[in-house]
Amino acid sequence: MTEPLINHVSDTAFWVAHYRALESERADALFHDPLAKRLSGEQGAQIARTMSGSYFTSWAVVMRTCIIDDFIRFALAQGTDTVLNLGAGLDTRPYRMDFPESLRWIEVDYPNVIAFKEERLHDEKPRCQLTRVKLDLANGADRQQMLADTNAQAGKMLVLTEGVVPYLSEEEVGVLAEDLRSLEHAAYWIVDYFSPLALKHRPRRMKRNLKNAPFRFEPQDWFGFFEQHGWHCKKMRYFAEEARRLKRAPQFPLWMKLIWSVRRLFISRQRRDAFEKLAGYALLEPC
Repeated sequence: MTEPLINHVSDTAFWVAHYRALESERADALFHDPLAKRLSGEQGAQIARTMSGSYFTSWAVVMRTCIIDDFIRFALAQGTDTVLNLGAGLDTRPYRMDFPESLRWIEVDYPNVIAFKEERLHDEKPRCQLTRVKLDLANGADRQQMLADTNAQAGKMLVLTEGVVPYLSEEEVGVLAEDLRSLEHAAYWIVDYFSPLALKHRPRRMKRNLKNAPFRFEPQDWFGFFEQHGWHCKKMRYFAEEARRLKRAPQFPLWMKLIWSVRRLFISRQRRDAFEKLAGYALLEPC
């Protein structure tokens, strides 16, 4: 049996960076990430080849990147001076986005991820004040100390957890939410959203290939969960709506398009609306 290429959740960063690299090579690219290919390398390409539904995943990565970029611009326009990127992976926004030099951007991730990234990007200059922190976020005491130190130096802070929360348990997400809510200067938090319907319809092969990095956060009432832990949704952007706005529909196989066109004739409006809101990103703010 072939060994899975994803042995740890941190390996998914190569997969995601690969799709950012592919988007950057398009003539009609919605963003340009010139460092993504250098970071993703052959590992990212190999992971993508093993995954089913790559047509959907590549599209979702593009949509999520555009949504998060817009949320960050909004937060900066509201006076945010510090971005705390937890589980930063192979993100390159400090290099590719138009940031003020005064912006403080802190990346936090496993020591091996930070070391790899620093080695690959040692000759690149970020556009803001970039700091990297080697830390296992599962270490509660170290995490809380890092959060306190960052909060003490921030005026108005945005927390980014791109592709992090789905891999945590409900208990872990609840603790993280309360840790962030306790920070005086944490004004916004960007979080992944997957509806129960989206989780139910994940391809079996994808689940199998991600058995070492399974999705664990599956609350029945996503918005209610965060409300209970001190955060409410200020802005919500769904992938399907973003795709219409940007005129970038997913390239589903013909057979899937045919099946969906027939199914639409027989499902209720409520069901169609649910499929429109399968996944996206939320910008939360403290209650």
